[in-house]
Amino acid sequence: MDQRADISQVRNRIDAIDNTILELLKERLECAKSIGKLKNETKRAKWDPQRELEIYQRLREHNQEIFPDKALHAIFHEIITTCRLSQRKAIVAYLGPEATFTHQAGVKYFGQSAAYRPLESIVEVFQEVEKERVQYGIVPVENSIEGAVTSCLDSFLNYNVQICGELQLPITHNLVCRSGNIEDIKTVASHAQGLAQCREWLAKNMPGTPTLPVFSTGAAAEMAAEDPEIGAIASSLAVTTYDLQVVVKGIEDYQGNTTRFLVLGKKSPQKSGADKTSVLLGLINRPGALNEILTILSAKNIDLAKIESRPTKGKQWKYLFFLDMIGHMDDPVIHEACNILKQICAYFEWLGSYPRADNIDFNGS
Repeated sequence: MDQRADISQVRNRIDAIDNTILELLKERLECAKSIGKLKNETKRAKWDPQRELEIYQRLREHNQEIFPDKALHAIFHEIITTCRLSQRKAIVAYLGPEATFTHQAGVKYFGQSAAYRPLESIVEVFQEVEKERVQYGIVPVENSIEGAVTSCLDSFLNYNVQICGELQLPITHNLVCRSGNIEDIKTVASHAQGLAQCREWLAKNMPGTPTLPVFSTGAAAEMAAEDPEIGAIASSLAVTTYDLQVVVKGIEDYQGNTTRFLVLGKKSPQKSGADKTSVLLGLINRPGALNEILTILSAKNIDLAKIESRPTKGKQWKYLFFLDMIGHMDDPVIHEACNILKQICAYFEWLGSYPRADNIDFNGS
């Protein structure tokens, strides 16, 4: 009897805490709306990435590892994005249909409060952002195993958008179908990269079963939901979205499979203190041109995070280079280096400066 009374007392205390949390959340939302109005009056950007990083850092220090850090980040990420979006609800375009890894990445970055618009191709995402029919787009740019997503890189040549952010999403591929029985699967559908990332598992466990490349993992899941003989390689989000059964979890050939996504918009955010700057370069056709670029960056102690080459359409043996540098365009050293690159390159385009993915999440959450 005393034990039941003790449990009841603790539960009453939990209820009281929950009520207090709710009231504070409502108050926080009103404060965010007030800040939004003040920013409108002063024409300041709605999103302040440095402020958000400071909040996460302060919370983690104050927490002292008592509440699990990953869960703490997930909770406050949803709170912060909800409050920010109360100032202006974001519409986010992504490679659809629902439950693609790109959709999953969008929810991780913007939270549940944003409005999501599925599109049929990466090119369409760029188009919607350029024409300002959506505030943001999210697209995959590279995978740790299969490399660059070339259609994304090529789209930067054709559309006037800027990179506003990035995130890295660990990719876990599940074999799914309506029944949950591998014997029922006559064809395995997925995006070409999904099929490639599970090539060895399929050859070993489903030899002779034909594969069907489609434009997204979400589309494959949708097909599996409609046809009991189709299995899909898809995300965990697809299982609940399309009411499918998991046949085998985690069929990717290599652990540590991660995809990097870019957040697109019309204007890059202000400096956060932990940023990355992306540029697109066309080199003058002379010996040592690329080495000259790298020497300039090295002399200024600029850390080059990535370099990727793409052939110039219609010009045989000519290439454009995508460079990611650590730092923000507002950093004097990055600004100076880019001014030099503008002068010595045949083509130069600043694609954006944005918070680095490894500084958005703590502990990889």
